Amino acid sequence: MVKATSPPTLYQQDLVAWCDDTVAKLKAGDFAALDIDALIEEIEGLAGRDRRELKSRFRVLLAHLLKRIYVDAPDDYRGWEITIREQRRQLLDLLEQSPSLRNEAESLFPKCWADALAAVREDYPQTVFPDRWPGSADLDALLSEKFW
Repeated sequence: MVKATSPPTLYQQDLVAWCDDTVAKLKAGDFAALDIDALIEEIEGLAGRDRRELKSRFRVLLAHLLKRIYVDAPDDYRGWEITIREQRRQLLDLLEQSPSLRNEAESLFPKCWADALAAVREDYPQTVFPDRWPGSADLDALLSEKFW
């Protein structure tokens, strides 16, 4: 016996069209016509995306701070400083949009520090990096201070 499959939903076929349709239904107050399961999935996905972006940018920031402070490569300093500024700007934008991520950033510091440290140690085995972050782990300091 062949199992009947239902046709793909708009959500499965075209995400942008589904978003437009969902917004129109929300504005019209047509809540009964909403694809609630897809709506929940997308909202959860948005929060997860922002958390992943926070961790990723935090790791990149810490790795570039470590390189700029400890790696003796003056020809690379400018590029690292540009990356540090860009990561800081992106993190500030993310935290402005979602201030609740600030608490998560503080709790993520140990993991992001360990990841960044492992990466730079692998990339620069000749350089001695500290086991612990030498500066302030305060988020505002990480996003503004010049550590070198």
